[in-house]
Amino acid sequence: MTPLVAAGFFGIEHFSPPWDVIYLPLFNLLVLAYRFLLSDFALAIIVFTVVIRTVLAPLFAAQIRQQKEMQRMQPLIREVQRKHKGNPQKIQQEQQALYREHGVNPLGGCLPLLVQMPILFSLYQVLIRASNVVTLTTDQVKEAAFTQLKAALPGITQLGTSGNQVTFSTPVSGPCNLPQFDSGNFTHFLPLNCQLVDPLHLSTGIKTTSAWLMNPITGVHLNLAQPDHAFALVIGGFGLSLLAIIAGLLQFVQVKMTAPPSNPDDATSSATSTMTYLFPLLTVFWGGIFASGLILYWVVYTAYLVVHQFLIMGWGNLFPILGWSPSWAPPTTRTPLPPNRPAESPNPGPKASAAARPRGAGPRSAADPPPSRNPSQSAQGQPQGQRAAAPPRATSPRPGGKKKRGRRR
Repeated sequence: MTPLVAAGFFGIEHFSPPWDVIYLPLFNLLVLAYRFLLSDFALAIIVFTVVIRTVLAPLFAAQIRQQKEMQRMQPLIREVQRKHKGNPQKIQQEQQALYREHGVNPLGGCLPLLVQMPILFSLYQVLIRASNVVTLTTDQVKEAAFTQLKAALPGITQLGTSGNQVTFSTPVSGPCNLPQFDSGNFTHFLPLNCQLVDPLHLSTGIKTTSAWLMNPITGVHLNLAQPDHAFALVIGGFGLSLLAIIAGLLQFVQVKMTAPPSNPDDATSSATSTMTYLFPLLTVFWGGIFASGLILYWVVYTAYLVVHQFLIMGWGNLFPILGWSPSWAPPTTRTPLPPNRPAESPNPGPKASAAARPRGAGPRSAADPPPSRNPSQSAQGQPQGQRAAAPPRATSPRPGGKKKRGRRR
């Protein structure tokens, strides 16, 4: 069955299962957007991201609703931790019971991440192959297999040499069934048209340099197949990319909106608070290593997710940030407890019991604490809740024998 499938996949000449099942449809979708958007690779990545994110929207909507429900459950979680403090096993059992009762799966947030990772790896391969640039070491260039590959693919052109690294340009068209394409060293030399359906075949390579993303000072255009050096502060070969900083800020907003309130007694809450700041920093770091097209994808993807979360749960727990809340953001209020599972309160004292006793509840029992003295009550101890009749006020005649007119008290 494998040779039959490998012979063609919707008209694609070169197909190597199982990885190409994910990679090739995404690659063709990106090239389709590139062809329809005036050969602008930046716009193609943006449209590609919106399409992928819209297809996955129902999956992420379910995740966002579960995160919202987990935020609503935080008072119950804190009450369980307070009640069984010092007994981690009992706390875990009670929390699992709460999750089942409210239909929440704590691991439900991992499913979108598992779906997202193959797309990221595929897009990384798409950007490398779309650039038509392959870098080999001098030892790989000397291999007999590469010499045979160059003879079979005369379109391979050497671009330059830097140290022990040699850069080559790959052809757009050529034979698709060479044995060197099945090895890990020379897979990226596979011609572009071998990976595309017939209507999308290209006559020239993909132009990965953006036509509108450029440094306004130097005029350097952003090459989406390379790490960002147009919008980056390069220090020792490492670029602090502006695109990566934007991606990190958006990721911070996205995680902070869904993160539960900080709770020192909850290890999960502490780990979530750490990830809220760690992941954006890692995104900024990766921006200086990976191709800028991948960072552009992450910017658009995360911005879409922030808007999606806002439509479902508002600002969530985004504010306050370091104690600051804007005037246009609604104040953070404590989520009311569900009526079917009220939190247990500690045993009230005598004064609290007396204050909580409803008016007109009838005479107290012997176990009830004595009522507090109230001048309005009679000395004979009338039942609480019945107001004692006030004695008539003595009035003295006013001078002149006239009475004061007005409202009688």
